[in-house]
Amino acid sequence: MKSTTFRSAVGAVLTAALSAVVLPASAASAAQTPAAAGTVDTATAQSFGRLADAVLTQRTAALLDTEQSVRRAAPLTEKNVRLSAGQSRTEDTALSTLRSRKARLAALGEAYTSADTKVTVDRVRVEAGHATVQATETTTLAYKKIRGDEPATTGFQAHHRLSFAATADGKWRLTGLTSTDDGPLAVNEPATAPVAARTTALPDATPAAISVPSRPQTKPAGSYNYAAMAAYAEKYWQNYNPAYRKFNEAGGDCTNFVSQALKAGGWANKSGDAEDYRSWWYDTSYQSTSWVGTNEWSWFTLDSKRATNLANVYYMGVGDVMQMDFDKDGSKDHTMVVTYRSSSGVPYLTYHSVNTYRKSVASIIASYPTSAYYAYRI
Repeated sequence: MKSTTFRSAVGAVLTAALSAVVLPASAASAAQTPAAAGTVDTATAQSFGRLADAVLTQRTAALLDTEQSVRRAAPLTEKNVRLSAGQSRTEDTALSTLRSRKARLAALGEAYTSADTKVTVDRVRVEAGHATVQATETTTLAYKKIRGDEPATTGFQAHHRLSFAATADGKWRLTGLTSTDDGPLAVNEPATAPVAARTTALPDATPAAISVPSRPQTKPAGSYNYAAMAAYAEKYWQNYNPAYRKFNEAGGDCTNFVSQALKAGGWANKSGDAEDYRSWWYDTSYQSTSWVGTNEWSWFTLDSKRATNLANVYYMGVGDVMQMDFDKDGSKDHTMVVTYRSSSGVPYLTYHSVNTYRKSVASIIASYPTSAYYAYRI
């Protein structure tokens, strides 16, 4: 497979695996425009990739501590591929949103000094004057040492779908860029979750406060191996453990991943009917709904007294779990585990969907200030 690598600003690297995704042009269609022929050539596919890199690099740069990095971001134009007028307005709004997020992060005592992004083009499909590009972004951001006890980096993998429309002269315009992942936004993803009216529904978990407490709380010794939970999550946050099934295409892998980490730290199977939330188990052929279901996991955990709810998300320590209800509709949407806690009391979470390593609770709150949060002391 031929692979072309580009270097962009803010340390971003783009790798476009082209021969597997570009449909070859035939002599019969040579006189047609690429859109009409249902093909794009290698150079155009490379341009798709470079533009994806430029957009995502510029979004990430908007979060960085130095404005110089923003100005150095790669240009959002190629010879034959560029943003449409509508997408240009969308990106202007996105950058404004991300700079507001940066300000919220600063108020919470967090900043990023640099970033490295690798964008891989996974597939290009051309049909009826439109091209759809599937791309994977892998980004690492370096924490600024504000308190001095932050981890070195945070990282995530995100999947994107880019839509291009062909123009009459055979050029292409980017008309849309959307995330295809479930779970919390990547920190450089500007979209916000809609806020819906609250409904009455299970479970009985108690929401946690998200304000920084005046006094941090130290996690007491427990009966589980919390270091093992964190080590497991940080080992498999990006490269999945082949011993377990994946559920990315079946509602998300976040709770499955947290269940694996908890088992690594000492949680034992509890037998019972797979659909009964009071059971919790995984075997070679199936698993309980509480192993993979966000709400079912909460119900099992509280019913079995394997955890209690904390009053504030900043009270969480290594091995504790946080869940989110993005739109406050009464149904939880995401599960993640604390794998690092700074000496000043900031928890850092690792999770699947979007695959993420050591993301601070502050950066999650900055992206979702209106969501409901649930903290579990394991």
